[in-house]
Amino acid sequence: MKFTKVFVSIICMSLAFSSFSQENENKRYKIRTIGFYNLENLFDTINDVNKFDEASPIMEMNTGREDAYKRKVHNMAKVIADIGADEAHDTPALLGVSEIENRSVLVDVVNDPLLVGKDYGIVHYESPDARGIDVGLLYQKSLFVPISTSSHELKIYDDRTRKQVYTRDQLLVTGKLDGEVIHVIVNHWPSRSGGEARSRSKRVAAAKLSKHLMDSLQIIDPYAKIFLMGDLNDDPTNASVKEELKAKGDPKDVEIKGIYNPYEQYYKNGLGTTAYRDAWSLFDQILMTKPLIEKDYSTYQFYKAKIYNKYYLTTKRGRWKGYPFRSWSDGGFADGFSDHFPVYVYLIKEVKE
Repeated sequence: MKFTKVFVSIICMSLAFSSFSQENENKRYKIRTIGFYNLENLFDTINDVNKFDEASPIMEMNTGREDAYKRKVHNMAKVIADIGADEAHDTPALLGVSEIENRSVLVDVVNDPLLVGKDYGIVHYESPDARGIDVGLLYQKSLFVPISTSSHELKIYDDRTRKQVYTRDQLLVTGKLDGEVIHVIVNHWPSRSGGEARSRSKRVAAAKLSKHLMDSLQIIDPYAKIFLMGDLNDDPTNASVKEELKAKGDPKDVEIKGIYNPYEQYYKNGLGTTAYRDAWSLFDQILMTKPLIEKDYSTYQFYKAKIYNKYYLTTKRGRWKGYPFRSWSDGGFADGFSDHFPVYVYLIKEVKE
């Protein structure tokens, strides 16, 4: 029954895109990919005395760290090189990332032979996260020019001890994509450690910070084109997304200064980006403001959202069959990719003759 529901949804979406193509068959469009990918514990092999990096999977390995690190970096580069290539025929113009230890690991990824020719720039700040992981943004320098960048601390406290819980900062980048101003907020909200209910308030606080950043941008420009992306550790229907961000799953319901979440329908249809105990969650999402879902294709507009869940990114056998093919398993390197599937959206703009 669930398969049928998903299948029907895919058909409907395909028909909608087909209709778009028929209506605009005599027009030419430029297409760009905006994505997000949780890189699953991309740590280097150096023990940083200022971080709790010894708890990372690679640091727990007794032998083979260097080989594992090189393979991990290459595997990340392979996925990034593939995201969006089906239709954009290019790597992502912008890619938010999470679960990275530092800037240097991103330098290694973008200098992999599969990506070095794309000349990616990096935006990264060190976060106070207890595990030593950060978020970042990769961008093709030929397509995107940063104007301003900033990192915003999320101050949250343990419900019982009232001590501050150190987590990931939120990254805000404003720049010009092919000359058009857009804003990107990259997130990795607090985990569900201790249970969803007990940890819920931390993600609600994260949503409030994200909403504050978006409101600040919209005060300056009510028509600001803003992407909110990340591993939210919540599904599209959870309170953090639905009540705090007030994200809508139907573009017709989005008002000025409102937020559209194209992944809500995917989730309702049973699709996800990460799995646990035989249940799928859609924690990885890309949300956007109303000016990105208009029909004025003289500027960049949202075309469609996707989950990059190609066959090679799934586990082929064993107890985790069908789950995302993770890098780290049973105390060692599994030569996989990540325990999360990437997500991405296509933007299109009419090309005038």
